Amino acid sequence: MKLTIQQIKANPSVQSYIRKADESLIALGYTEHSFPHVTKVAETAKRILLTLGYPEREAELAEIAGYLHDIGNVINRIDHAQSGAIMAFRILDNMEADPDEIATIITAIGNHDEATAFPVNPVAAALILADKTDVRCNRVRNSALSSFDIHDRVNYSVKRSEVRIEEGNIILDLGIDTDFCPVMDYFEIFLDRMILCRKAAEKLNLHFALIINDQKMI
Repeated sequence: MKLTIQQIKANPSVQSYIRKADESLIALGYTEHSFPHVTKVAETAKRILLTLGYPEREAELAEIAGYLHDIGNVINRIDHAQSGAIMAFRILDNMEADPDEIATIITAIGNHDEATAFPVNPVAAALILADKTDVRCNRVRNSALSSFDIHDRVNYSVKRSEVRIEEGNIILDLGIDTDFCPVMDYFEIFLDRMILCRKAAEKLNLHFALIINDQKMI
């Protein structure tokens, strides 16, 4: 069966796992990983593949992978990509999804965390790019500025964020308040992610570029 993103979103188990996973990350002090994040990642992953001319079905698989990619956080933040892939397999198998499509989706989910990730196929590459470029101030949930850690400062400083594809490049274009967070703070925590984005872009025959305050960084 070829499942749709609407069926995935309507699945009660999926809703529970996303909500409970984010509750765990709240307790751990992480930025937002709930429905706004997974929805944005899903939509961006789909848009990347459609823009590049990939089949609509492959783009929808990227959208499904994006929506499910963080459910493993309900078990533990450590190795959440791998546990999330196993959970997604069970959900999709119970929904009688096509085995080849299940394989594509869980491969992408299992390869999205920078500690162990590799863009093994276009769906995985699109998921990586969509996930690692979701940097925005409203992901910060800590209301006490004095207790911000570096992740809070970096996300809170982002006043503009855009991902676009043009002339063989996929570009993350950020506007950052450098009075609140120096550019070097961004690189301190995002360097590994940007390296992974470069590899993912190459899988899609693109170059990855980062622009901060109208200056090209990489």
